[in-house]
Amino acid sequence: MAMLSFERKYRVRGGTLIGGDLFDFWVGPFYVGFFGVLTMFFAVLGTALIVWGAAMGPTWNLWQINIAPPDLSYGLALAPLAHGGLWQLITICALGAFVSWMLREVEICRKLGIGLHVPIAFGVAIFAYFVLVVVRPLLLGAWGHGFPYGIFSHLDWVSNVGYQYLHFHYNPAHMLAITFFFTTTLALSLHGGLILSVTNPKKGEPVKTAEHENTFFRDFIGYSIGALGIHRLGLFLAINAGFWSAVCIVISGPFWTRGWPEWWSWWLDLPIWR
Repeated sequence: MAMLSFERKYRVRGGTLIGGDLFDFWVGPFYVGFFGVLTMFFAVLGTALIVWGAAMGPTWNLWQINIAPPDLSYGLALAPLAHGGLWQLITICALGAFVSWMLREVEICRKLGIGLHVPIAFGVAIFAYFVLVVVRPLLLGAWGHGFPYGIFSHLDWVSNVGYQYLHFHYNPAHMLAITFFFTTTLALSLHGGLILSVTNPKKGEPVKTAEHENTFFRDFIGYSIGALGIHRLGLFLAINAGFWSAVCIVISGPFWTRGWPEWWSWWLDLPIWR
């Protein structure tokens, strides 16, 4: 289907949250809107600050560039730019860009007259990031508990936090998060593989129908959730993956300070073992 044949259905006026018709326009196939402009502002400013931080650092190696949060001694105060202040400004820009993009999605949904499932799902991902860089540091009393911006430095932070609580994979909320991440991948890879198989038949064969899809899964696992059902399931699984990943990190430190294997001592103390 050519782009122009369905553009008329969604290039409609209105549905904006702020700005009215002022930013109600498109650049090519992309809707702009007030929050689109705001997203670009925060994204460009944040990227410029990252480049500035890299220029102050010892290397331009993409893997080793590191924008670290303030030292723990600064607590929740504003830090000098060269000692964590850049990290604080970049965090503000990141949150501004993410939230603006989500609100732009809300405007698009309002234009199309559809539900807010997409911005809500994206909001859960923003919530997980917000917990990491704002909520957990606030609860622990220092911005230095946020993760650094950099590839290797971020991986080092993840590893260090894991060792800080001995075996982080014993964190029950982490177990749930990983389970939902993997199950999301499994469910949607099965769905995607099925769609590709029915729409790319062998040469000379017709494209298969929805009934073929349902029959495959009835034979494969005994039940077919249906075309709409698999997308609802994918949304449910993905939202839970993001939510429990936020829970697993926010309880580590503010609410549990010992090794996570020790948390499971309640299981050994159950009366059924006595």
